[in-house]
Amino acid sequence: MAINYNLAKVYELSDNDPDFVKEIISLFVTEVPEDMKQIEQGIEQKDHKLAYSYSHKIKPTLDLMGMNQAFQEILQVEAWTKREGKRKEIDATYASIKDQVEKTIKEIRKDYDI
Repeated sequence: MAINYNLAKVYELSDNDPDFVKEIISLFVTEVPEDMKQIEQGIEQKDHKLAYSYSHKIKPTLDLMGMNQAFQEILQVEAWTKREGKRKEIDATYASIKDQVEKTIKEIRKDYDI
């Protein structure tokens, strides 16, 4: 049973097509960690455009995967990039998103043998 994610939106979007669902979760497992690294790099280097670009890219994925807290937090990262805030203001939020993504990936790998 999924604890860190909810695939209801994915199933709805796919008309309950298990192959489509597996494709979506496979993309999540392979692409989102790389996108998170880009966000982290943007934060570390105060490259607000880089952080915004990748935050904006993964935002719909977090929503689709039913990761509500991570979705709300990625909105905070986007807002931080727009006002070009200081790094310490966003570090804890980024760390929380990263932790949730890592837990979700671990859970998906176990649930779907990926």
